[in-house]
Amino acid sequence: MCGIVGYTGPKKANDIIINGLKTLEYRGYDSAGIAFVKDNKINVYREVGRIAALEKMIENVEAAQLGIGHTRWATHGKPSPENAHPHTSMNRMITLVHNGVIENYLEIKEDLSSKGYTFQGQTDTEVIANYLEDDYKKTKDMKQSIMNMMKTMHGAYALGILCSDDKDTLYCVKNKTPMLAGVGEGFNMIGSDAMAMINETNTFIEIKDLEFLIVSRDEIQIYNQDGDRIERKPFTSNINALDINLGTYDHYMMKEIDEQPAVIRTLINEYVREDDINIDPKLIKELQEADRLYIIASGTSMHAGYVGKYLFEELVKKPVEVHLGSEFGYHLPLISKKPLFIFITQSGETADSRVALKLVNEKGYKSLTITNVEGSTLSREATYTLLLKAGPEIAVASTKAYVAQVTLLAILANYLGGNNIDMNLELSRVAHAIEDIISRKDQIKDIVHHKIAYSRNAFYIGRNLDYFVALEAALKLKEISYIQTEGFASGELKHGTIALIEDRTPVIALISQEQVALNTRSAIQEVLARSANATIISMEKVSNKDDDFIISDTYPLFSPLALVVVSQLIAYYAALEIGNDIDKPRNLAKSVTVE
Repeated sequence: MCGIVGYTGPKKANDIIINGLKTLEYRGYDSAGIAFVKDNKINVYREVGRIAALEKMIENVEAAQLGIGHTRWATHGKPSPENAHPHTSMNRMITLVHNGVIENYLEIKEDLSSKGYTFQGQTDTEVIANYLEDDYKKTKDMKQSIMNMMKTMHGAYALGILCSDDKDTLYCVKNKTPMLAGVGEGFNMIGSDAMAMINETNTFIEIKDLEFLIVSRDEIQIYNQDGDRIERKPFTSNINALDINLGTYDHYMMKEIDEQPAVIRTLINEYVREDDINIDPKLIKELQEADRLYIIASGTSMHAGYVGKYLFEELVKKPVEVHLGSEFGYHLPLISKKPLFIFITQSGETADSRVALKLVNEKGYKSLTITNVEGSTLSREATYTLLLKAGPEIAVASTKAYVAQVTLLAILANYLGGNNIDMNLELSRVAHAIEDIISRKDQIKDIVHHKIAYSRNAFYIGRNLDYFVALEAALKLKEISYIQTEGFASGELKHGTIALIEDRTPVIALISQEQVALNTRSAIQEVLARSANATIISMEKVSNKDDDFIISDTYPLFSPLALVVVSQLIAYYAALEIGNDIDKPRNLAKSVTVE
């Protein structure tokens, strides 16, 4: 969940690395650091907090041509200068940055301590630096020491390494954690995300697990852990540097909310054909022949999976199970005779889901990854991939990725179910409904000001499809406003939850499904009787004139796509009014790459 960028070449590495780290700050922002090679010496600068603090610290530092940088989301050790990356070995021979978790670091640390090594912080990363120094003293060969390290360290890691004896070279190691090499003319880079390098190059080399690189400004050498040289052709990314700029927006979250109608239209153009679908026929055949689908996901993606389950069971009449990635990998449920596994992940790097996918692959089952990131780990390791085509999503709180996931699941379910819905028409209606919601932002802002902001806790309620949206809506509000929020099936209120309703507790009701609309309205009366502060968000067909916010009608099965946008804006304006950092909420990071 941290970010790495490294550079070697003729330009000012200071600026390139800082700019790269800024694009990765959504991956972690507890602390940041940078290391440069200058005048035959490795200089390290570290600061707690955001990249801006680090940038100020080094603003008068002389330009260098080789360096590595890191923005951190704390796993081992609290945020502090001592625990910030880069980490340097005791005798300052090795300096490195690290994403991931070393599982056996305490054992290795104990061995190093017995040899006289001391440690400044509590991180597993400092253990790697000292291990490499200790080994390098014996081998005098960084290539060999890296190979030895890879065979000793257990866990997930992406490393950028500098050695004080080799001041023209950048080393890079990868296992289970994202890392790419960037290829330029007269320079080369490494980064944990292509976006960190896109302002300098759009040409990249994939790094596979248990491989390492020796990077100079003129060459990138790839090796496996046995030291065998590997040749791999670079690829060109279609990421546009303009996609990661804020433009006129104050926050990425609002920018990405506003992009959602365009995301839906992009998916229509990409996948929907008049009487067909633009998806690999082999995948379609696998889905048709599967006797049960298993959706594996976490967080927002899991909430999209619940909507997908409803769509598949309603349109395809095929049973679907939804499982948490973090649980599935360690407790395999009873599996049907001919299953197909669908992994939903914005980043394609979710560590919990990857553990589950590894288990699925070991058992020889077929799998599909639905992701926004082409070439990501879960994409490469699954049997099939469908891309969300949503463009980079920078804000930690996911918005357009969820809408893209539900839209793509709807397209897929409709086709498998007989293509009975005019998807071009109905999804276009959804896009129009979302545009109408966006045009009435001030109305939502006013609701938040008078009914929700500054509350200690809040509840979303709904039934049927609305319940699944309530789960995602509650997650959005809690993760950026820090208001304790839960999503409940409204019929469950009287089975315990209503005990939590106090005077002016916000209860936000979602009503889009005609068959349960009256049930939810009955639940609203129950909370009003306990002095709750109720807000009703409804679709036009099932609305009352006194409802707080009414959404233009869409095809009933696709109502989550519009309903969720209102909840995204509620979360945004609640966080804005409270004064929180909207794009970078506390303790969270965008891509969860550690278990």
